[in-house]
Amino acid sequence: MQPTDYKVDLEDVFEGPMDLLVHLIKKNEVDIYDIPIAFITDQYLGYIKWLKAMDIDYAGDFLVMAATLAQIKSRMLLPVHEGDEGDEDPRSEITKPLLEYLEMKAAADHLANRNLLGEKTFIRTHTKRPYLDDSGDELVRVGLFELIDAFQKVLDKMAPDHRVDMTTERISVKERMTQIVDLLEVKGSAAFDELFDKLVEKGDIIVTFLAVLEMVKLNLVKVVQHVQTGIIRIFYL
Repeated sequence: MQPTDYKVDLEDVFEGPMDLLVHLIKKNEVDIYDIPIAFITDQYLGYIKWLKAMDIDYAGDFLVMAATLAQIKSRMLLPVHEGDEGDEDPRSEITKPLLEYLEMKAAADHLANRNLLGEKTFIRTHTKRPYLDDSGDELVRVGLFELIDAFQKVLDKMAPDHRVDMTTERISVKERMTQIVDLLEVKGSAAFDELFDKLVEKGDIIVTFLAVLEMVKLNLVKVVQHVQTGIIRIFYL
């Protein structure tokens, strides 16, 4: 199998560079008005390096954001001279658009949750499989970066000297998608970790992760996380 067989295009499918920034701020419990720019920039670059290492295509906007953060980081490292106290904080270059983005996203989410006129005029001819259970537990939708974090934990459990042999003939992403669909057809849902339980080769683990990304892209599954336990589950639609 060639390395190009592993590629999944993220452009116009998953979250963008602002979403990654929001994810890092939430993950590290950072004050949006007091962003530790060096720390966040290093983590942001780490995600981009990870995507590149996985041979996953991503939008160039991620690189633009990384360059912006690096520029702000360098300005933050410059010494402050007398009389410069009134100058604007370099971090405002990212804080202002970030706040505007969060406001727009909140408004979009609010509109998406509103009832649409005539939405239930016609009866659906198929039964949609619910992906939220009725247990009363709080669940949240999972995005790309939460999946990356969960996948990184799976990789961390492997021996550090384990390497991927790209030349070895192994299952394709499409074949792995079929296997996951077969599993979900029977069970309805599965824990994210459960998909990797019987895999010992790192190459197969990577293929499984890319298969999940492709299934999300094709809207075949929904991925949610239990707020209290942090467990991620994949539901078949």
